[in-house]
Amino acid sequence: MPGSRTGRPPVQRAVKRPAAPRTRSENPLLGLYLRAHRAWDRPLTAYYLILGGSLLITVLGLVMVYSASQITALQMSLPGSYFFRKQLLAAVIGAVLLLVASRMPVKLHRALAYPILAGAVFLMALVQVPGIGMSVNGNQNWISLGGSFQIQPSEFGKLALVLWGADLLARKQDRKLLSQWKHMLVPLVPAAFMLLGLIMLGGDMGTAIILTAILFGLLWLAGAPTRLFVGVLSIAATLGVILIKTSPNRMARLQCIGATEPKAGVADCWQAVHGIYALASGGLFGSGLGASVEKWGQLPEAHTDFIFAVTGEELGLAGTLSVLALFAALGYAGIRVAGRTEDPFVRYAAGGVTTWITAQAVINMGAVLGLLPIAGVPLPLFSYGGSALLPTMFAIGLLIAFAREDPAARMALSMRQPRFGRKRARGPVREPRRWNTMRRRASAARSSGER
Repeated sequence: MPGSRTGRPPVQRAVKRPAAPRTRSENPLLGLYLRAHRAWDRPLTAYYLILGGSLLITVLGLVMVYSASQITALQMSLPGSYFFRKQLLAAVIGAVLLLVASRMPVKLHRALAYPILAGAVFLMALVQVPGIGMSVNGNQNWISLGGSFQIQPSEFGKLALVLWGADLLARKQDRKLLSQWKHMLVPLVPAAFMLLGLIMLGGDMGTAIILTAILFGLLWLAGAPTRLFVGVLSIAATLGVILIKTSPNRMARLQCIGATEPKAGVADCWQAVHGIYALASGGLFGSGLGASVEKWGQLPEAHTDFIFAVTGEELGLAGTLSVLALFAALGYAGIRVAGRTEDPFVRYAAGGVTTWITAQAVINMGAVLGLLPIAGVPLPLFSYGGSALLPTMFAIGLLIAFAREDPAARMALSMRQPRFGRKRARGPVREPRRWNTMRRRASAARSSGER
């Protein structure tokens, strides 16, 4: 073989091979799906969903409270930003509570269960004392703190039931007692009925429904047998029917489901109908922020229970679907935290908080849409009301703390390096680890009392 001019042997070029046919794994759409699935399955997904979703809901709620409450404040001869400033103050205090709760260890959360329950029961009983308790919209469930500040103790009863019930069921599961029906019901159900009785003394049916949902959520997570679950549900449904039948106001609310025109008589359905009018006039993208017509005295409680209707009128279908998607992401993240933990307290507490927030959001939105009776419950993190916002943000802090306690999430957080202030170590770049291999799997089979 002749040599080259430099005396070196000629370089032999590799023979080109025909390109291999594209496999299914190289499909662009399939690759995009796989990348999205891997990103969704990372250990910090629940952490970011809870933190980001709750903050977005709170910020958007502040904007809508400012927009929906201006006319109400002016009608009461108050500054237009009066309700917004109070809600902003509550949000700042709630952010501090969220940060504290997210940094607290699980043992401290369990230690606070009994003090929070005792404090909630004391305040809820104090509401019925003449001269201390206040009546708002026919419900005796408020305590005046002086000036324009009030507190609704029943909102803190939700947090108390979640923490105390989770601690109780976790201790009984550690002792293998949840397989006996009496240990599953006592003292959880009697204590929940005591809270429900204190709430119903003030006539607050909406909060009682949320507490009942939390109770059923805890029993479901504890693996209550079907006959036991149906029995407790039947008792609660019977009591609910009796309370509704004996109250003309509650019967009137029940008759307003699906109403599209105001009626004459006790069940005039004015609020329900004008809520539908607000949603219908919003269209796809709404009339514009601050341009609502129904908030000019036509829609009662525009900045509290029916703020979702004003959102639909001003931001349209796009705005309401965005709020719904944020609550759906928050609910998914809570279920994910509860399903991936091995700590029974974390599972019960995360499941209880998720049940609380999602059930309250569904009841509020269902009432605005005319699918459910008006229960008088605010939209979590969104409606005006500091008494509802503070315990809810503390509960969100619980979920964040539980999401951080996952071993894979803790390792991922510890591996993160700040962008500024610290030099990266020199050396060969290591291949990033697959997050799926860091997920902890339960090695032992769950007991018969778990699901």
